Amino acid sequence: MKNTVMFCGKGGVGKTTCAAATALHYADAGLQTLVVSTDLTPSLRHIFELDSPGTMDKPIEVSKGLYLDEIGYEEVKGLWEKRFGAEMYQVFSAFVDIDYSEFVDFISTILPGIRDEFMVDYIRVLSEAEPYDKIVWDTAPAGQTLGLLRIPSVVNEHLKPAPRIYSALRSTKQAKRSVLDVIRSWEELSARDIDFLKTRVEFNLVTIAEALAVRQLESIIGEFQSYGLTVNYVVVNQVITAADSDFLNSRAQMQQSYISEIRSMCGDNQRILPMFPYEIRGTARLREVERALFGDGWGGRPDPL
Repeated sequence: MKNTVMFCGKGGVGKTTCAAATALHYADAGLQTLVVSTDLTPSLRHIFELDSPGTMDKPIEVSKGLYLDEIGYEEVKGLWEKRFGAEMYQVFSAFVDIDYSEFVDFISTILPGIRDEFMVDYIRVLSEAEPYDKIVWDTAPAGQTLGLLRIPSVVNEHLKPAPRIYSALRSTKQAKRSVLDVIRSWEELSARDIDFLKTRVEFNLVTIAEALAVRQLESIIGEFQSYGLTVNYVVVNQVITAADSDFLNSRAQMQQSYISEIRSMCGDNQRILPMFPYEIRGTARLREVERALFGDGWGGRPDPL
């Protein structure tokens, strides 16, 4: 059962707004819902107008049945450290004089893909937890999000030289076996995370009706398909629906041509979100977005996403 809904797209197109409104919709329907951001510059709290910094140990309760979490670099580093840090440090410290905290900082920043992998694993674990019926996942901008899909190749690159390197270390056989066990655990972890992306996650892309965004959308859809993943819906945001000037008429006509292109890519899986005359912040205005996404304009279906 796919209980995780991901929103991704280029920066500034409205992913966080769509994620927040969708999470609000599920919570209003009586589902225990977590909206979580893995963008290193998150804005979920800003959109919900939550000034308190809160805590990462427990998600913040926004309203009845709705919880919010934002995962940053420190949380990802903590995930890696909890799973592998002590065992890896046991080997490295045998031939390199390095403090444990410096070692963790070094490993978690120098190896590409660690951040992406452990963010996926964090969401996977949350999706399997009993408290949440729905998880709405607000991701980083498109280029970073696609890194999530490259996890198998990244992990393979990490692991190729590992047995040769670790067998050459002047450390105990017990330590070497420990490291190889860690490597096998990492491979198993990667396999679980990829299976999670393929079987438990619905992917929704958010875009705007402009040339660069449409070209990028085409590339993103193609890359998703290359990994055997299907895009569920494409939300076209900031669409002019009431033009009352020559300027807005001109912009609306331009948008319609791009909306037609998007429709040719995704068919009926396209959804239109109108441009609002004000900033979307706070629950009241998020409900306007919710109505636009889940209202009668989509055939009255209760859960189109």
